Amino acid sequence: MIIKPRTRGFICTTSHPAGCAAQVQEQIDYVQSKPEIQGPKNVLVIGASTGYGLAARITAAFGAHANTVGVYRPSSGSEKRTASAGWYNSAAFELAAQEAGLKSFSVTGDAFSKETKEKTITLIKEELGKVDLVIYSVASARKTDAETGEVYNSVLKPIGNSYTNKTVNFHTGEVTEITLEPATEKEIQDTVAVMGGDDWEDWIQALRGAEVLSENVTTLSYSYIGSEITQAIYREGSIGRAKDHLEATALKMNELLKSTGGRAYVVVSKGLVTQSSSAIPVVPLYISSLYKIMKEKGIHEGCIEQTYRLFTERLYTGGETPVDESGRIRIDDWELRDDVQAEVVKLWDSVTSDNIYELTDLEGYRREFFQLFGFETEGVDYEADLNPDVKVTNSI
Repeated sequence: MIIKPRTRGFICTTSHPAGCAAQVQEQIDYVQSKPEIQGPKNVLVIGASTGYGLAARITAAFGAHANTVGVYRPSSGSEKRTASAGWYNSAAFELAAQEAGLKSFSVTGDAFSKETKEKTITLIKEELGKVDLVIYSVASARKTDAETGEVYNSVLKPIGNSYTNKTVNFHTGEVTEITLEPATEKEIQDTVAVMGGDDWEDWIQALRGAEVLSENVTTLSYSYIGSEITQAIYREGSIGRAKDHLEATALKMNELLKSTGGRAYVVVSKGLVTQSSSAIPVVPLYISSLYKIMKEKGIHEGCIEQTYRLFTERLYTGGETPVDESGRIRIDDWELRDDVQAEVVKLWDSVTSDNIYELTDLEGYRREFFQLFGFETEGVDYEADLNPDVKVTNSI
């Protein structure tokens, strides 16, 4: 079939296997163009198919020559229906790793389930022995509790009071004002259940109990703080409560692991175009403004650039890992520079539907959104007739 992007609201319902493969290769090429990393050797990435999880897997494999296990939700295609972008990304990664002589394996399943944890542990025992880096990068809107079967749904809402600010439809460029009503206490608790630190801790406890963690294991998960502009909807909202819980979990696990030389961190990253961020009101307009300023200053980074910097300037320097007063690794330092934020605020006050393409990088935002699904990638023939049923090698 000839695969074209189809959108429904703020999601794309199709993805392009050749475009996804080309973008994975671009990330591999970037890492291989940089100095080799003296880093981890056996790596588990939970949530490995897109975003920071995929970038971490690529950086570990092609920067440090690490063996990797990637865990992600299955979403294969058929002759008449495309798979998810994450499925195509993982298929491309597995082939590239195989060609490079690296051990790599994909475990497909629900990261919240006991079955997926057990499958992963068995694989590590049989193929790697132990892992020395565990990345937790699961972004999900829903969680089914493995013990009770209860289903939790996360929300992106302010807390306490309603919130009004500018937002943009990145498909049309229309800037409007939006008001969001506050989350209920149950919605806050459910959001913490889905996006907090419980499942990350469950994974570490299961891996530790099975004795498949190296003594000096490092484990990471991701958080975001962001600008004053987005505080009410993000860091001070329902998702912020979940991030608070995640960060408290990191401190707790760090205490657990440090007796044998292990460590646990939350990594605070910069604002990027992701499938989840595109659905958050206000955020696409903020990121479009941020991209404009950071690109002009020559300090813009995507997932792969951020991850390589995380590995080489924070985690594997041969010395102490720098953290902030809350024990977090910060790679959002360039986003939150005073000069960057001052210019973003100035731009924010001026932007309208009439000048948005002039003042912001909304076109870049829109292009990156479609690239999440393998579209609008240079060098890809989008008129080619392709079979969307792509297999993932080394998959269980």
